[in-house]
Amino acid sequence: MKSSQIRLDKILVPWYLENRRALPWREAKDPYQVWLSEIILQQTQVVQGLPYYEKFVANFPTVHHLAQATEQEVLKLWQGLGYYSRARNLHHTAQEVSAKLGGVFPNTFEGLLALKGIGVYTASAIASICFDRPKAVVDGNVYRVLSRVFGVDLPINETAGIKQFQKLADQQLDPNDPGTYNQAIMEFGALQCVPKNPDCSKCPLSGQCAAYATGAVSRLPVSIKKIKVKTEYYNFLVLQDKKGALWMRPRPASGIWPNLYEFPLIESSASLDQREVLEKGNALCQSLNNSIQTLESFNTEPWVHRLTHKKLMIVFWLGVLKKPLSAGYSLQQLTELAVPAVIARFIDQGLPFGPQN
Repeated sequence: MKSSQIRLDKILVPWYLENRRALPWREAKDPYQVWLSEIILQQTQVVQGLPYYEKFVANFPTVHHLAQATEQEVLKLWQGLGYYSRARNLHHTAQEVSAKLGGVFPNTFEGLLALKGIGVYTASAIASICFDRPKAVVDGNVYRVLSRVFGVDLPINETAGIKQFQKLADQQLDPNDPGTYNQAIMEFGALQCVPKNPDCSKCPLSGQCAAYATGAVSRLPVSIKKIKVKTEYYNFLVLQDKKGALWMRPRPASGIWPNLYEFPLIESSASLDQREVLEKGNALCQSLNNSIQTLESFNTEPWVHRLTHKKLMIVFWLGVLKKPLSAGYSLQQLTELAVPAVIARFIDQGLPFGPQN
């Protein structure tokens, strides 16, 4: 069946109105709240992102409040979500909207797209949901629904596929109520047309679905794997002086976890033993005119922390410094810093930090 002969809105909008989740940003078409939710939910499922959204709205109820926050305050609230460039772009855009636009978001697709951190999908979502602009969204859920219903096996991460799916999405968009339709197809992909083992027997589109008719549901959509995952070893040195002060430092502004705080880090391509870590750790301590008196591993088996392009094998080493730190952090101060999720997990272990005898 040709795409022009199928009208998804006739089926998906009624389904959506009956089955949609009660999500706070849907209660009012507030561009700030919709923008905030869309940025948080990039690379993040709703069940994980919702608590973050609620924390952000509670702490920053308007775009002006978010603009007035410090970057560290924003990063601290974002801690655990990953892809920290999203948080920095969020903060930057809040400052721009607050200072240059008087706190009012642009009401056009083009105006929204011009803001930092807002791409085609996010601009389409805000423009259609908040301002009834006829812009079709295409996210992972939409790719899945369209590829299965219309039997499209073009890769969703290559140019030809991206263009074809955008064309399909544009054809199916209801120009009279684009916001509701866009939310309907995204919600349908999230709840009904799920990635694995969807219940096609209860699907209102099963009679029109090419993938269901040909047994191709599990094979669609097609995505070409291009990312080669590299394994690296991260040795974090949790070093305190005899008064219990800890050595922490900010990460560089580029690379993973930019501007977050971390314990001194030794990176390697293979596992290091205690002697190697002690030798490299003392080399790091030279910048403080200090050295390590004792050192032992906290976890004998590395913690595995996966990123998009890296598999990190992480070991924490507990050590005591010979000399006092001139600018160390207390455990209380440590909990107030924005740190990578794996370090937050380590701190939450309730470790025996404190003065040494």
